[in-house]
Amino acid sequence: MKDLTIKEIGINLAEAGRLKSDVLCVYGSQEPPINAIQIQKMNRCIANAIFSLSTQKNIEAIYIGDDNLEGCCPGGQAWFGYRGFMPMLKYFLSTGSEVFRKGAAEFLIANPDLAEKQLSSIGKITPLGKCTIIQKCDTVNDHDIDAKAFICFGISEQIRNLCSLTHFRPEKAINIQIPWGPSCASFVTFPTSIARGGPKNCIIIGPSDPTGNYWFPKDYLSIGIPFEIAKRIACDLEKSFIIKRSEIAYPKR
Repeated sequence: MKDLTIKEIGINLAEAGRLKSDVLCVYGSQEPPINAIQIQKMNRCIANAIFSLSTQKNIEAIYIGDDNLEGCCPGGQAWFGYRGFMPMLKYFLSTGSEVFRKGAAEFLIANPDLAEKQLSSIGKITPLGKCTIIQKCDTVNDHDIDAKAFICFGISEQIRNLCSLTHFRPEKAINIQIPWGPSCASFVTFPTSIARGGPKNCIIIGPSDPTGNYWFPKDYLSIGIPFEIAKRIACDLEKSFIIKRSEIAYPKR
């Protein structure tokens, strides 16, 4: 397999999906890059900030770290491994409790016991580093960067084609999942495999959390691609239907 830089992988993913927004990469570091800004300066919601990074042109990278958590959604902090889940979260995710947030509930899970079991199944989440950085691929200098996953956003046709491209070479026919969890887990936690009980080396389609529907475009999906799979996709682009049968992948309507 040909060695490609992070920038080249991002370019090829964008070409394969004919993406309008920037391809992002995720990695951990002891210190944020000079060009990065704290996530909470963009939005309290980590997932919202990540999507905004992909669609806005004036920001190169964002980060969250164990010493700058204030102002970020507590749930996002937990899903990135910088703190544990709140003990009462099981009530908020399900039917609510009068002793937590005045009974507020999301009704995402049938009951508190089941919510607790689902949270427990995720297992320990280990941060990628002192800082977790999400950066546009075309601004990355590969030196000392160990990218763990790539994030792309697009309409369903674009994401469908990227999904099809992932099946071009592997022997296993099933390597794509849509797991439960918040949008930030779909974007980062699961594609980077930092949750002990989460999917491993698996492409993640999302987001599956309806609470983000007020800001995430209704005709869009996300695809989180682990590094090795993204590299393979980028190398296979020229040999696949994306190039050889482009009129099938992207028919003129």
